[in-house]
Amino acid sequence: MTSVTETASAGGAPTVTGTPTENPAELDRTDPATEVARAAQAYRNWGRWGEDDRIGTLNFIDDAKRADAAKLVRTGRSSSLSQPFDMNGPQLGWRRRTNPVHTMLDTGTDAQLANQGFPHGLGGADDVIAMPLQCSTQWDGLGHIFDHGYAWNGRRSGEVVTSDGDLITGIEHTAAEIVSRGVLLDLGRHLRDSGELEDGYAITTADLESCIRAQGATAAVGRGDIVLVRTGRYARAQRDGWNGYAGGPSAGLSFTTAGWLHRSEIAAIATDTWGFEVRPNEFDDAFQPLHQVVIPNMGLTIGEMWDLESLADACAADGIYDFLLVAPPLPITGAVGSPVNPIAIR
Repeated sequence: MTSVTETASAGGAPTVTGTPTENPAELDRTDPATEVARAAQAYRNWGRWGEDDRIGTLNFIDDAKRADAAKLVRTGRSSSLSQPFDMNGPQLGWRRRTNPVHTMLDTGTDAQLANQGFPHGLGGADDVIAMPLQCSTQWDGLGHIFDHGYAWNGRRSGEVVTSDGDLITGIEHTAAEIVSRGVLLDLGRHLRDSGELEDGYAITTADLESCIRAQGATAAVGRGDIVLVRTGRYARAQRDGWNGYAGGPSAGLSFTTAGWLHRSEIAAIATDTWGFEVRPNEFDDAFQPLHQVVIPNMGLTIGEMWDLESLADACAADGIYDFLLVAPPLPITGAVGSPVNPIAIR
């Protein structure tokens, strides 16, 4: 397998100089390739946790971090942060992503007709579900996105993900990792009286930092935290219909927040939007350029399509924005993403 040192400057990505900007107005909208390469080089974590690493920034969560996070449970109130998994979901078929199809294998009708073959009047129900793993509330695994044919930690993408699945960074390796201090940054409430950011709004580093200051000490972000960013996009979808929620325009993180994501040493980040970053993207011709920097280069785990509404209401009511977050993926061997039912316990 190709080593980190061999691939640090390999591949088709251009070698560039200069420091990435944190001001969206300074991005060269006509040259996403250079901007992506500059950020990838500046914020690359290849080799940071050894050449055999499988989990990237989730390494920032250790046992002491989880023990401290458990102390944040004050009332025991829990909130599910998952959208429903049903046919009324957001998917429109892009990249063959469909909403979940739930089928009953045995029903109460079968039991009532006594045709299930069980003795002494026993009856039962069974069901099956078919769905893409990233059709609703989910984690992006580290094998989900590549940069010029390279995956997380400098491995060739074809050596990582094959027709047999993700052979190295499969989501199953994170099954016991994603328990930590969660922090809600409610950018929707912070920036707009309506509580909802408009489509196309690019959340900047300055926005993130001002939100932290406004929310107070419990919103401080540090090593090993899982940051949840609420834009209000899901609230609008619930009120007005999906209307392009999956793949359409949305507020989201600016490409220029890559530096903040790197230096804050967070373990993971999740949003209430389909794509985590602002859409349309901040270049004339690009597709999810922040993904290209943070997943294969930084090793950051990303969550999308989370329902942050009940949590945001609770945080706004008492002014406390941190909590114990328990959000393990399903340990699906070789998967590059996973459905999740995240639980915030306050």
